[in-house]
Amino acid sequence: MYGVVLAAGRGTRMRPLTDRRPKPLLPVGDRSLLERVFDTARDVVDEFVVVTGYRGEAIREAVGESYRDRPVHYVEQAEALGTAHAVAQVEPVVDDDFLVLNGDVVVDASLPAALADASGTAVAATTVPDPRAYGVLSTTDDGALAGIVEKPDDPPTDLANVGCYAFEPEVFEYIDRTPESERGEYEITTTIELLLDDGHRIDVAPYEGTWLDVGRPWELLEANELALAQLDDGVEPAGTVEEGVHLHGTVVVEEGARVQSGAYIEGPALIREGAEVGPNAYVRGATVVGPDAHVGHSVEIKNSVLMADASVGHLSYVGDSVLGDGVNFGAGTNVANLRHDGANVRLQVKGESVDTGRRKLGAIVGDEAKTGINTSLNAGVKLGAGATTGPGEALTRDRLSER
Repeated sequence: MYGVVLAAGRGTRMRPLTDRRPKPLLPVGDRSLLERVFDTARDVVDEFVVVTGYRGEAIREAVGESYRDRPVHYVEQAEALGTAHAVAQVEPVVDDDFLVLNGDVVVDASLPAALADASGTAVAATTVPDPRAYGVLSTTDDGALAGIVEKPDDPPTDLANVGCYAFEPEVFEYIDRTPESERGEYEITTTIELLLDDGHRIDVAPYEGTWLDVGRPWELLEANELALAQLDDGVEPAGTVEEGVHLHGTVVVEEGARVQSGAYIEGPALIREGAEVGPNAYVRGATVVGPDAHVGHSVEIKNSVLMADASVGHLSYVGDSVLGDGVNFGAGTNVANLRHDGANVRLQVKGESVDTGRRKLGAIVGDEAKTGINTSLNAGVKLGAGATTGPGEALTRDRLSER
């Protein structure tokens, strides 16, 4: 069985974190989103096929030709013309039953296992309190799929379409017959309707595990919180931990990392290879200090993600934030993560102000951005890849760079 992973999208809702990388390569704990999808399906598939598009070469370079002894093939979706169009690109490679999984969704291994256990074609479904925002499944008396309706005002059931499927090779014939939707795309749900119309049985594979679509920056924080909650407790640090360091809760210090005297870390926290923390730094909450990142003297990091080579060197506070590769915060840079009125922090997503559902959310900072000393970043602001601030500047509006 093949595992087809859809990883072609531009990830515009995740900007500026996707200005210089494809969304499936965003880090979640100690692995990328894409690698986590591979891990969930590895036990039930023999080979992976990744559908790439935006910055696909970066995915090929990061993953290579195999993952944990499973061959990895690549096909390109040159235009983003929908999920059915994406699946159609794998036809030259796939000659057996296959699963379709999304490269930017956090699930657990029971989902691909449930799809693999189904006979023939299947769609994964999970129960949700309010299904009106989802594709909603209706079923027959024996539990097979009867139909899918998108975002109905009056849902027929509480079963939401997870967006993961099992198919047989004959599905490619039905993809060829799939008409263009009103939004100019070829939808796999339309393909499924064609299969139903021809009398094909489609199983509904129940799934009750974690389901998180990592489409917006604050959802990357949530994904990391979930990943760090699963860290092994009691693992001895593999890296260097100097005398005078205080580690509390689950704290993983990878080989090659260094935690200097006076540092105080309250887990869950992950200090990646080559990272340096301290002296006299305070790290708390679900925090990832990425490979070769630096948290320096009298710096506090709370519930945040610092990607590779990021540096917060002196006298700064970073809370509930995401810092991309190579970000450098000048001394005295402080991030606000709480509104004065106590309301949820809002973030601009594709030009629209969106309620993040989070009372605390700091800054979202793209790769290689730099702040001048004593910069203040307001709650929910975005600083684009390669963007800068001046000394003493207070940033209260997004500053995005041209991609």
